Amino acid sequence: SQQGCDPFAQTQRSKLQHRRARINQQINKEMRMRAGAENLFRATSNHKVKETVALELSYVNSNLQLLKEELEELNSSVDVYQNDSESISVPMIPLGLKETKELDLLVPLKDLISEHYGEEGILFEKEIKEFMELRQAMRTPSRNEAGLELLMEYYNQLYFLDSRFFPPTRSLGVFFHWYDSLTGVPSHQRALAFEKGSVLFNIGALHTQIGARQDRASLPGLNQAIDAFQKAAGAFNYLKENFSNAPSLDMSAASLNMLVRLMVAQVQECVFEKMTLLRSQCDFLTQLQLAQEAARVEDVYSLVHQTMTQAHVKDYVPFSWTTMVHVKSEHFKALSHYFAAIALCDCPVTSDAELPEQEKAFIQFHVTMPEGPSLRVLLQDPEERRKLGKAHLKKAIMKHEEAMRIHGLCKILRKMDILQEVLSFAHKRSLSKYSEIDHEEDFFETGDAPDIHPKTHQKPEIKPPNFSQVKVTDLFHRLGPLSVFSAKTKWYPARRVHLMRGENGFGFTLRGDSPVLIAGVIPGGCAAEAGLKEGDYIISVNGKDCKWSKHAEVVQLLKSTGEEGVEIGVITLQGTEGPKAADKKAAAMSLGSGMLKSNKENSRKSLMNSKSASTLLVWNKKSKRSKKSTYSIPFTAVGDNEAMY
Repeated sequence: SQQGCDPFAQTQRSKLQHRRARINQQINKEMRMRAGAENLFRATSNHKVKETVALELSYVNSNLQLLKEELEELNSSVDVYQNDSESISVPMIPLGLKETKELDLLVPLKDLISEHYGEEGILFEKEIKEFMELRQAMRTPSRNEAGLELLMEYYNQLYFLDSRFFPPTRSLGVFFHWYDSLTGVPSHQRALAFEKGSVLFNIGALHTQIGARQDRASLPGLNQAIDAFQKAAGAFNYLKENFSNAPSLDMSAASLNMLVRLMVAQVQECVFEKMTLLRSQCDFLTQLQLAQEAARVEDVYSLVHQTMTQAHVKDYVPFSWTTMVHVKSEHFKALSHYFAAIALCDCPVTSDAELPEQEKAFIQFHVTMPEGPSLRVLLQDPEERRKLGKAHLKKAIMKHEEAMRIHGLCKILRKMDILQEVLSFAHKRSLSKYSEIDHEEDFFETGDAPDIHPKTHQKPEIKPPNFSQVKVTDLFHRLGPLSVFSAKTKWYPARRVHLMRGENGFGFTLRGDSPVLIAGVIPGGCAAEAGLKEGDYIISVNGKDCKWSKHAEVVQLLKSTGEEGVEIGVITLQGTEGPKAADKKAAAMSLGSGMLKSNKENSRKSLMNSKSASTLLVWNKKSKRSKKSTYSIPFTAVGDNEAMY
């Protein structure tokens, strides 16, 4: 059976979760008190009462402030997920997993199996328990590939659970409870979409934790971090595009949009780090490239900062996240100016041979042209290069100082020594370069250096989840092929029919596999006499279950009957009685009946159909069905094996 992988992480996270929820309750209580006090303050004209209420209000407000800071500190416990390497890497932002309550499906599923499928619910206890064990395990995935596979496996099982037990017309009557990963507030819904969406959110969150744990001082570590953050962006983006109306804030479109952008920015930062690792040589073009990469990182973090400070997002995004993103945008802007200065001051002056290539690169380097002589003159004149370099360093130092100032405003970030170290190292490096190129006799006013044009050699990809990489088999396989035995198909109770073979055989034609269909009944023949109808499915022969049997197997069982005849179990689908009913059924199914029109829910193609594995999840409103979808009647493809028996 599946194991949840990390009980210690579970206890750590549960503690965080309970503390989050408790602080939220206190915040709500204070908010109610504040609302009451404000109403009283507005309503009363008594001076004395007004004074007392004003005092009470100031208490409530400072309490709220403290509670929010405490919640803040919990939400940004990023250190739990950072790597243990010695080298300095700027911390990344990982997300905590959503917590869920236990779920007991034993009774509701057993009831549905006996009501809808006409089978003994008790005979499926093993499968139901196995499903519940898988759900229990996926609550505590380990922070590695095995943990991701566990979440994927559960996610893929939900497709089968949906097809088997969630009819479009009625609810299973169970609630799925999940906590918001940012605020700790619990939500619940009956819709299975909420369960799927929450698991998908956790797949994204687990990728962020794996990304944040990598040792980014080495190339393999950087590549793994890039991969993890790209997959996190893909999971959040997939969630945003395929689920709507989530009951919790962390899964709202605005929130997911912010998370996708944050992950893209973290990828871009890793790309910059990768470049500094690979391009250590000090040549002019490399330094220009580094400056442009840094400008690109600044660009994407500025966008994330804008997204985080929007009205409906800023209230629940941890202040430390917003601050860290702001700090990074200033820090990378400073770095872009620093590398520009290095290119100009530390690299050899351009020779005539190098001029065309370097001039071409330099033309596209600045957002606006630097003042002063033409680029050709500038590149070949050491003094002009020093002047522009000095202007870039002046700007770098201003930006380093701004980054350090913003960092100092956030109590939680102040405790993060690593970030502090990185900022102060970069600041000192720019200062020492400035004093090195600064001449005492400089009488010119250092100009304002133009900003650097952002450019990257590796664009971040948003990698959607590949659900087909984790193969699962339907736990409730024994109920029969999904093409017929699904939650949205209705049939009359199974009938047992005793059939003797006449001189012209049984008097019916059979078609298709799993389950085999009675395609035609000859009037006056044995089958007609026994009450078999066109469109019936054969589910057993002489007590042997034939729901999954191939055409040839059923024929073999029928042929081996002797004088005493054969007992056949059949079912008739509701709404398919009458001539050519089977064709009507096929037509109805190809119209995509039973799809959820309201929610962009899961109309995923059959998992068993490996050919369509790449399109495992298309949850759009109007699904264009492939001919091989789960729902198409199995015999449509095999009309040629129809035969008389």
